[in-house]
Amino acid sequence: MLKKDKIHRPRSIGVSSLRKGPFYTVASVELGNTTTKCILVSTNLETAEIFEIDKEIRLTRDVRPPKPEETIFGKTIFGVNLTRESVSEMIADILITVLDRVRLDIARDLHFVVRSTGVTAGFAHPSEVGMIVRALAEGCLSAGVPPRKMTASLTAENLPPSLQDFTWLKKVYFDGAVASSLPPSETDIVANEMEGELVTAGIKGAAKSTDIDFRNPVMTLDFGTTLAGRITDDSYPYAKTIGSFAGLAGAIPDSLVHLSGLVPLKNGSVLDIPHSRKSKSVQIEENWIIDIEKHIRIEKVKQTDTRFGTVPVNGKSAEDSGVLLIGVDVGTNGSKLNELEKIGEVIINEAGINALLTVIDHIQARIVQKLLLLVDAEGLIFDNTSLGLTGRSIITGDKPKIIIDNLKLNNGELWTSSHDILFVEDGLAMGAAVAARCMNSMGTTRNPMGGRKGDKCIMAERRKLQKKGHG
Repeated sequence: MLKKDKIHRPRSIGVSSLRKGPFYTVASVELGNTTTKCILVSTNLETAEIFEIDKEIRLTRDVRPPKPEETIFGKTIFGVNLTRESVSEMIADILITVLDRVRLDIARDLHFVVRSTGVTAGFAHPSEVGMIVRALAEGCLSAGVPPRKMTASLTAENLPPSLQDFTWLKKVYFDGAVASSLPPSETDIVANEMEGELVTAGIKGAAKSTDIDFRNPVMTLDFGTTLAGRITDDSYPYAKTIGSFAGLAGAIPDSLVHLSGLVPLKNGSVLDIPHSRKSKSVQIEENWIIDIEKHIRIEKVKQTDTRFGTVPVNGKSAEDSGVLLIGVDVGTNGSKLNELEKIGEVIINEAGINALLTVIDHIQARIVQKLLLLVDAEGLIFDNTSLGLTGRSIITGDKPKIIIDNLKLNNGELWTSSHDILFVEDGLAMGAAVAARCMNSMGTTRNPMGGRKGDKCIMAERRKLQKKGHG
């Protein structure tokens, strides 16, 4: 059994090894509020294990300023303006850098590119995220990625000969279910819906390298700068999305360190604090926790809400779709983040950086606890629901240990006494690898990600559904 306190990190693999076996190689391109990444991952199509080849990570705040003739179409949560041209240039440079460093040939070695973004705070409506995804696509095209490597194949013949024996396209087609989870019937519930989909798929993929059967039903949370994630039910062969998350996540600890003197004042984050300063936990005052928590709002998104925690949402669409949408905010759309900055400054002055980082660990763990209790109170936690967590502001420091030791259901039962929990590094990138395989029907029937925990592969049921016109 996987140790309960272990964070799953994909094993690494060299490009030369990819040419010796049945590997499917994907570039995950992510534009986030704090970091922008290109992570190269490859899946062994016989075992379903996902490996990491290399990654390039940069701070999004370093994107070049808009030129006078360019149109600003969005901004990060801390106000960095973005244009189609500036985003495209940054993405192209990051992609070229990592591909050149590992000497990976786009034509021969790279099979697919998946683009995603967590930058949604500067948009007015969930549907507007498409603009930034198009900007990401332009960056990939500029780096030399052909369009066919960013769209699903319709037939097996469209895939490289070396992969054609591993696709099921002759028997099934991609009908929108990624890792056997259907998206909500309404597509504009939350601006970062795709991020939640990829994270859920990525944690399912990561579990293939562990002893955990992380199949439906699941609850997943991605603590980037903003919050993403999903709850699925135990429907078969495809689970339904019955819950989603939105709002602030890493922005909370980022605000707490803004006035620490250790990070840039305008766009600084916890990532700017030297690693050595994170290594020692100290005693903390309970009143610090209380003062911070009184500004944090965790609740069901109302039908009338159009934004929660700065992220565009559609409360009516969520209700119409039967999806529980839960948000995390500080004040109203981040209006009290400045209060957190002041509290963080007080803690720094009274007890130092290690005390503040310890407080952050406990605050983030308590947010997970409150989210779980809300979901449980709505009756959406099943007897075999698994919990997966990823993102920079939940897998770092002592957060995993605090969560594992203290996370409880409403009945007082410790989560880990009857439910699985898995912490995953780079869940979004691993989700890109899974989604690319799903779009090209490259499932591994002997070691499936689809279906329910403990059940067999769903391929036969998929074929039956599609013959009846499903999808």
